[in-house]
Amino acid sequence: MVVRPVLITGAGKRIGLALARHFLAQQQPVIISYRTRYPAVAELEQAGAICLFGDFSTNEGIEKFANNVKQHCDGLRAIVHNASDWLAESPDSPPADTLAAMLQIHVNAPYLLNQYLEPLLRGHGHAGSDIIHFTDYVVERGSDKHIAYAASKAALDNMTRSFARKLAPEVKVNAIAPAMIMFNENDDAEYRKAALNKSLMKIAPGEQEIIGLVEYLLNSEYVTGRTHSVDGGRPLR
Repeated sequence: MVVRPVLITGAGKRIGLALARHFLAQQQPVIISYRTRYPAVAELEQAGAICLFGDFSTNEGIEKFANNVKQHCDGLRAIVHNASDWLAESPDSPPADTLAAMLQIHVNAPYLLNQYLEPLLRGHGHAGSDIIHFTDYVVERGSDKHIAYAASKAALDNMTRSFARKLAPEVKVNAIAPAMIMFNENDDAEYRKAALNKSLMKIAPGEQEIIGLVEYLLNSEYVTGRTHSVDGGRPLR
């Protein structure tokens, strides 16, 4: 039996990269998208992943990427929408540009990819395929410095339920809303302390926390249309 690949967008670093490594270690075929060819992309290629350039800044680029995916497989086990950007409102950038960029990567890209690649997800039985959207904790509380970012992730959160309705029962569609999963190397001690104090659990749990949840969602035959918060109890602070 041919094992259908998992498609992970933006898997050149951090959580996307960790997920790609995890699946490859399980002999699960993986297709990733990248816009910047980070050193890890070559590592993934050597491990057997199909690594495809994807420019999601235009709808034409999204369609071109989807067509490229179709040339490499006849079916998908899952689409994990990890590609993201984190633009803040700034006097140096017109607000309309900031909003357009956030909507493009967090709304247009997953919406169009789900539509274009739907035929690859269908036809594999009850709960045979999955879509996972990565949203954000700020969907619940908003953000005064990243207004467009928060709004675009909120739209993606809502889209989770719409696609769950459309694609059931063949395809489960869920969202993961993380907060402070892992630090960047250049985060200083003061920032790390302040960030950890925002949650009840007071740790940065690392990518394994997300990997475990993704595996749970893929293995479920029943969970769909839900947002799964991974925030250490922040709303209770």
